[in-house]
Amino acid sequence: MPEERLQKILSRAGAASRRKAEQLILEGRVAVNGAIVTEMGSKADLDRDHIRVDGKLLHGPKHLAYIALHKPNNCVTTVTDPEGRATVMDLLRGVKERVYPVGRLDYHSEGLLLLTNDGELANAIMSAATHLAKTYLVKINGTLTAEQEQAFRDGLPIEGRRTAPAGLRLAHRAANPWYEVRLFEGRKNQIRLMFKHLGRLVEKLKRVKIGPLDLGTLRPGAFRYLSQAEVEQLQKAVKHSGAKHAAVERAAVKRAGGTPVRSAARKQMKEVIPAGSASRR
Repeated sequence: MPEERLQKILSRAGAASRRKAEQLILEGRVAVNGAIVTEMGSKADLDRDHIRVDGKLLHGPKHLAYIALHKPNNCVTTVTDPEGRATVMDLLRGVKERVYPVGRLDYHSEGLLLLTNDGELANAIMSAATHLAKTYLVKINGTLTAEQEQAFRDGLPIEGRRTAPAGLRLAHRAANPWYEVRLFEGRKNQIRLMFKHLGRLVEKLKRVKIGPLDLGTLRPGAFRYLSQAEVEQLQKAVKHSGAKHAAVERAAVKRAGGTPVRSAARKQMKEVIPAGSASRR
């Protein structure tokens, strides 16, 4: 394998995100063949060189694996659970690769979960800078007013910080309706907290898409390996989404004038959400 930048190697091996890897290097916590490396841009070959992070030898995955799992209810998105509850890893019978969940769904949520040993892709998907859209179907205990729907889309003050603009549309009209929600950020229990802020409780929550990756007909507790085409689509989506939102932020800085940059960026971020996300059936 040709030499690569050290921070890319650390990210690909799942040791840290690229930004965190740069910090590890600057802090003198990375060694190559016994020598501490603190210079950014340093290169190495994981197949040939001995790379250690905090003294621990780094091993790259022998085979990159990408798995789509339909996480069921009453299951935690962790490798192990100190309370002895069932974890998503218990469902991966027959999987030989050592994969890890990318992000998480809470205990009572279900739906699409990606697991992989591709650290670079996992870190990119979870990065706040990527803004990769994730789509959910959410059943709540009562219909929102038009004003509440728009407030949800514009962003709500949750735990002292306003949420990013989101997509929202009524998917199924009923006494307890289903809404389709598209998020471009991922805070803990974000959807539940947003609906609670509007006086509604979430009864069911299912993630159905991560970027272009669709849950499809996968049954709860079942999993499948992604095709090469799906992996490439996901990689392109991550790259495109990150670049698109970076361009939005740069444009917002230029156009801000007397407007706070964050407010201008939020306004432009709404413009990149497809109009269909705000429509109703």
